[in-house]
Amino acid sequence: MPFETPNITPQSSAASPILPSDGFAPLRIPLFRDRWIASTVSSLGTWMQDTAGTWLMTSLTTSPLLIALMQTAASLPVLLLGLLAGATADLFDRRRLLIFWQVWMLVSVAILAVLTFLGHISPWALLSFTFLLNVGSSMNNPAWQAIIPELVPRPLIPDTVSLNSASNNLARALGPALGGLMLAAFKRTDTGTAYVFLLNALSFAGVIWVLVNWKRTPLFKSALPSERIAPSIRTGLRYVRYAPDLQASLIRAFTFTFFVSAIWSLLAVVAARDLHQGAFGYGILNGALGLGALVAATQLPKIRRRIPADRIIAAATLYNTLTLLMLAFAHKPWLIIPTLIVSGFAWTSTMATLNTSVQLSVPAWVQARALGTYLMTFQGGLALGSVLWGFIAEHSTTPIALTTAAAGLLITLPIVHRFKILQGPTPDYTPYQWKHPAPELAALNGQEADHTEGPIRISVEYIIPIDRYAEFTHAIHLLQGVRLRDGAIRWGIFRDVTDPTRLNETFLMESWLDYLRSRERMTLADRQIQDRVRVLHQSPSLSVGTDSTPPKVTYQLYAREVSNPTPHAQ
Repeated sequence: MPFETPNITPQSSAASPILPSDGFAPLRIPLFRDRWIASTVSSLGTWMQDTAGTWLMTSLTTSPLLIALMQTAASLPVLLLGLLAGATADLFDRRRLLIFWQVWMLVSVAILAVLTFLGHISPWALLSFTFLLNVGSSMNNPAWQAIIPELVPRPLIPDTVSLNSASNNLARALGPALGGLMLAAFKRTDTGTAYVFLLNALSFAGVIWVLVNWKRTPLFKSALPSERIAPSIRTGLRYVRYAPDLQASLIRAFTFTFFVSAIWSLLAVVAARDLHQGAFGYGILNGALGLGALVAATQLPKIRRRIPADRIIAAATLYNTLTLLMLAFAHKPWLIIPTLIVSGFAWTSTMATLNTSVQLSVPAWVQARALGTYLMTFQGGLALGSVLWGFIAEHSTTPIALTTAAAGLLITLPIVHRFKILQGPTPDYTPYQWKHPAPELAALNGQEADHTEGPIRISVEYIIPIDRYAEFTHAIHLLQGVRLRDGAIRWGIFRDVTDPTRLNETFLMESWLDYLRSRERMTLADRQIQDRVRVLHQSPSLSVGTDSTPPKVTYQLYAREVSNPTPHAQ
């Protein structure tokens, strides 16, 4: 029995009609507004915990490495689980998945709060529960970001990303200061920290309530059997491998966060040792970063319309080089605080721009896996950078670590600037609606057809005039990326040695089921590339571009050896 046609909703109709793009239009959509408010409250609790947890570590140990490992414990889970998180978000119901991981984070923080109240907290226990909390966060985030196109129309995605950044950075501006204030209100650091942990646990309840009441309608729902986790991860990696625009975003994200992580991982050390500040002073420094980030998030839609994405990232890179040097040598709060405000502005301008580039460069079927890869790359840069800068600071000095990070950021800028971001028109990733059904897989010897059997070889025969040969080879190699991104495991184009006008495109799929999935994955942008190839095909006695017989396509299943075959009954 042939599989049913997939249920596909065009991305442009994901939510209500398109609203005027003034930067705040997504907040006029009730569902997104509820999500935004709940997320802001939860982020406030998270940033309060980030400040309180890091300062608690400074009271438990004097090791710069252990203090820097708090940033690693927050970032490492994404490095380890980003691909898995993206795959699960693409395979399973995102609403249920999000509820599960929100509950996971609530419970993790609640246990940490109880242990801290009871005084049973150590550096390694704090690191362990921080790690568990961020396991939940890393598994939650790809699905959380991938639901954006389900809540707002696609043209509003850049403004939505900016508003999400504003939410997080409003929390970043207020959370550290509130966390530091709560710590200062108690004589014992562990008591104040325990209350911060408890408030953070309660902050997840609002997000859970919004998710429980959400009546979800997926943009893309396949009629085919679900992929398994491991093949789904391989499919995501294959897509990244053959998606140059996505690769550019990942390279820029890793390079930027790897060096700028020195600011985040060593700020507590600078506050305590160089500026001689307590918990509240550290919260003010963290809040300065958040304040600048909040201003950037609200102004970024206007900035983006005037300044190209690559210039925004380059300017932010140069400024953060200055910030690292200021932290290394200018040990005056009245100099550091305004520097950090602008640094927060530069940080969010960069990360929101890169996040938008990922959101707009992939179709719905692989969106969560692409976002998981992006978050893995982003947090991997933070995690690995934090270990390196903490190690250098412990074995030399904090100024040397910060100066080294500044030099690395400056040296790599001209190298990574070659990878362009958000250039040209955005491709149309609306799923292509096939006009003809796929062929049915024939049974062998009366046995039921096995759609998981393979590999499958698809062969396309073209007749190309000699004067169009160069144009064809250029177009067909663009189609190579489409075939490989959508599921092909091997691809080739060959010409007949006796007749150069006859060419054969061959690509392999792991199974017939994978071929059917590749048809579901084709977008209008992919189809435009394929049409550029097929319009060059010429049937005998016809000219290029006229109505002609389409290229001949054959589908072949690998013929395995069969022992004692049973003849088909006549």
